[in-house]
Amino acid sequence: MRKISANEDVMTTREAGETLGVAVRTVQLWVEAGVLPAWRTAGGHRRIARSAVEKLMAERKHDLAPASEPVATALASLKLLLVEDDPLLLRLFSGVVAGWNFPVELTTATNGFEGLVRIGEMRPDIVVSDLIMPGMDGFEMLRALKKPGSGFGNLKMLVITALGEDEIDERGGLPDGVTCFQKPVNYSKLEALVHKYFTDKLQRATVK
Repeated sequence: MRKISANEDVMTTREAGETLGVAVRTVQLWVEAGVLPAWRTAGGHRRIARSAVEKLMAERKHDLAPASEPVATALASLKLLLVEDDPLLLRLFSGVVAGWNFPVELTTATNGFEGLVRIGEMRPDIVVSDLIMPGMDGFEMLRALKKPGSGFGNLKMLVITALGEDEIDERGGLPDGVTCFQKPVNYSKLEALVHKYFTDKLQRATVK
C-alpha cells in the first residue's frame, strides 16, 4: 500500500493552523475539545484529516461571513465574561476564543459571586457561565441578574453545562432568554452565536 504523505490526506497541527489561520495551540485545543477529529502517530504526533480541516474552514467562512455593509467601528471588541470554576475549561475556552476571527475582550470569574462583581466592573456584552460551581452557583447568579430592577435584564447570557434538561428543571430551571449549550460544547455553533452578537453590536454603534 502506498504511504500517505502529510501533504495529501492528513495534516500536522502546524499545517492545520496555517490553513485555518490560527495558532498551533488553538488547533491542539480544538482537537482536545473534539472540534477537530485527530489521532496520534506511533511517535505521539497528532495527525488531522485534511477533509476535517476543510470542513471546519468552510463552516467558519459560512458562519462568520462579513456583514454586507462596511462597518466603521470594525476595531471595536466584544466584551465577554466567562464564569467557570474548572481551570482546565477556563484555559480551553480562552484558547478557543483566541482562534475566533473577531476581537473579543475575555474576562473570567470562578463562581457566581465573583461573576457578579466582574459584571458590575466591566459591563460585558455577553456572559457565558457554568451552572454547578462552589459558593454562589450559576443558577443563583442568573436569577440575580434577571430580577426586576437589576439593570441587567437585557444582558445576553449563555449557559454551558453537563446537566440534562430534567436536572435543570429540578433546580428551578433557567430564566427566560438564557441560551443553553450542553457539554461537550459545539464550539462552532457557540462561535457563530457570539459572532452574531458582535455584528449586532457594531450595527447598533453605526446607528447612534
